[in-house]
Amino acid sequence: MFKFLKNAWKVDETRKKLIFTFLMLIVIRFGSVLPIPGVNTGYFNDLFKNISGTDAFGWFNAMTGGSFTELSVFALSITPYITSSIIMQLLTIAIPALERLQKDGEDGRKKIAEYTRYMTVALALIESSAMAIGFGGNGLLYNYNFGSIAVCVVTMTAGSAILMWIGERITEKGIGNGISIVLLFNIVSGLPDDLNTMYVSFIRNKSVAVATVAVIIIAACIIGMVVYTIVLNDATRNIPVQYSRKMQGRRLVGGNSSSIPLKVNTAGVIPVIFASSIMSMPVMIASFFQVDYSTIGGKILFALNSSSWCNPAYPWASIGLVVYLILVVLFAYFYTSITFNPLEVANNMKKGGGFIPGIRPGKPTSDYLSHILNYIIFIGAVGLSIVCVIPIAVSGIFGVGQLSLAGTSLIIVVGVVLETIKQIESQLLVRNYKGFLND
Repeated sequence: MFKFLKNAWKVDETRKKLIFTFLMLIVIRFGSVLPIPGVNTGYFNDLFKNISGTDAFGWFNAMTGGSFTELSVFALSITPYITSSIIMQLLTIAIPALERLQKDGEDGRKKIAEYTRYMTVALALIESSAMAIGFGGNGLLYNYNFGSIAVCVVTMTAGSAILMWIGERITEKGIGNGISIVLLFNIVSGLPDDLNTMYVSFIRNKSVAVATVAVIIIAACIIGMVVYTIVLNDATRNIPVQYSRKMQGRRLVGGNSSSIPLKVNTAGVIPVIFASSIMSMPVMIASFFQVDYSTIGGKILFALNSSSWCNPAYPWASIGLVVYLILVVLFAYFYTSITFNPLEVANNMKKGGGFIPGIRPGKPTSDYLSHILNYIIFIGAVGLSIVCVIPIAVSGIFGVGQLSLAGTSLIIVVGVVLETIKQIESQLLVRNYKGFLND
């Protein structure tokens, strides 16, 4: 790894990209601690101490690097952009005009990116307005009037737009994957708090022997989770494809073999995000009202709260975890079905003279791909569930609390790091450098 970074630093162009990215990350960190004018920055921290279900906000706060609870200029972070990107991807499948635009080369993709920016600003405006108006009169704003509401809304919306712009600049002038890099930096910024939480829970005030064993076990679990996530992220099922030979002029061309790499984790982290959002939304809404948890409705809300899962004091509440895992599997199938079309792939192979050995072209190929895809989607969904369940189980059994770098966040971090390393390595290989992944 150090050799990889050393080689990257030697290349003048790559060095400039790394420096530019680093400077942009400093700007992000500065904005993450810059308070919004006229806002009580400790409002959400005080609020979450007095209401139940605060873990429903854990994922959102992790994505913002803690800026949400601190109510900084970047309180919304790039979550509006992530949401708008997912919405646009779904709309591209549902609306034929957008689908044609996506297939219209670079110009079409630029147009979709433009629509995504507009939707990002609109979502940020809606979210900031809801926060300023909904919480402003309850202590969020020192002076609850039109002027303070406008300042709060404009500041948070502008902060989200600036982060989107920074992400695009990192993609253009930095090391690439700009939005992902911003998200990665936000998540990693919560690592010191995670380490402090684990220190307080497992090491502080313990004997030397117990503390040593705890450190070893924690380190082994973290390394194991990271390695497992890397394997899950890179695992593929290669479908062999053979291309028939044909006459072109006076020569025979073709006859080569290739493969279709189907990722085991076909949907990435999207199923977990969808499932977490659906499970946490009722809890987030109910957390601001007086809920009687002795009633049937209260018990349902209690079971939907991730902080209640795997808690030995409330074993019945873990039924919510079962519902969560079912949603992860269902969303894995749903998202893959709208992003990968076996019939289209089979038709493209047929047009190019390709076929899967032993499978007839056309519909039989489509059916075969669907069968294989259904099999690996389930494996990938189970793999995702394992990554998410382990931190939840640790939190419930030991009462550790919400960790930033766990479950969904870990999958995002590993995926972004691997993709970024591959991009930098490809630039180094052009200049005859040996990259980290080939060591």
